[in-house]
Amino acid sequence: MAAREQTRFLPPGGILDLYLAGGFLRTFFSSLLIITALFMIVDLFDRAGTIFESGASLWTVICYFFYKIPISVSRIIGFATLFSTLFGLGMLARSHEITAMRASGLSVQRIALPLVCLSFAICAATFFLNESLVPAFSNRADDIYKSEIKNKQQQSLFGNRDIWIRGDGSFINIDHFDTNTNALEGVTIFVLNRDFSLQGFVEFPRGRWNGKKWEVEQAVEWRFLPDGKMASQKIEVPPAIAETPEDLKLLARDASEFTYFDLQKQIADMKAKGIDTTAYEVDLQIKLALPFISPLMVLLAVPFALKKNISGGVSLRFGIAMIIACGYWVLFSFCISLGHSGGLPAWLAAWAPNLIFTMTGIYFFTAEE
Repeated sequence: MAAREQTRFLPPGGILDLYLAGGFLRTFFSSLLIITALFMIVDLFDRAGTIFESGASLWTVICYFFYKIPISVSRIIGFATLFSTLFGLGMLARSHEITAMRASGLSVQRIALPLVCLSFAICAATFFLNESLVPAFSNRADDIYKSEIKNKQQQSLFGNRDIWIRGDGSFINIDHFDTNTNALEGVTIFVLNRDFSLQGFVEFPRGRWNGKKWEVEQAVEWRFLPDGKMASQKIEVPPAIAETPEDLKLLARDASEFTYFDLQKQIADMKAKGIDTTAYEVDLQIKLALPFISPLMVLLAVPFALKKNISGGVSLRFGIAMIIACGYWVLFSFCISLGHSGGLPAWLAAWAPNLIFTMTGIYFFTAEE
């Protein structure tokens, strides 16, 4: 009895913890490799039509998918943690090693301790990955896709804000392009003479795509008079913008191409210009919330992996993993959509899935003896 009580309060860092951690990491890296490969294959098939139509070289395609690896790893690393927890502990349960640990007095929570610690280490590594490799590699992958696969001339250096486009006898500057509503904000069209001198410019605060063309409001035309002064007049039909929303989306930078602090700075700049930043504030919170998927998945997976009455082997555990993963992403996508549309505050939209699944995980985790 004394030995059993001593085992119950086993200090961390011993042989047993190293054994559990080693098995978890072996399964984790195998899962990460397999799921990343599957993710890349699905992405390849999804873009196969565009790639073949563009006539891009094999080397271009290889470079594109190489630069996509960090963001792919970032997106699936939490689910690799889920699979490795379920399968790693499941194999120990099938070989009755978990039974031996429980018989010696170890609780489920104590058995799971090294896995929980590793999951927080993975969480920290994911955040640093998102702040270092992911923005640089994603930016390069998008450059390859836009310029070498889609054959679009790079016209903007700042993504979906401060866009510069070369038009027919003009240059167009757009303060912000909202990719969700297909709306332009703060548009200035600089009209040029044949010798490229400035003839005048047209301003309008907002434009919206109606499916065929851009509809604008309150357009004002400014022209230089012979005496050097400027005159303005309201016009109903400003010079046409040939680019469609799909063209502009090729210029836009995804939130993954920004670090947390760069995105924070962009939000501050947009607010100073009076531009709505709701969607960006949600994306900013996502950068903090998503890395916590790994501890969350361990919390959810441990009770199912160690349940005494569970049977069905690998197939059943795979099914459980898919249900948990799909359930999380459905809830996550729903909350993010509400956040982008302004239906939920930014922090709640990003953190609500984590909070809900954390409470569920804590319930099952603490209920398992």
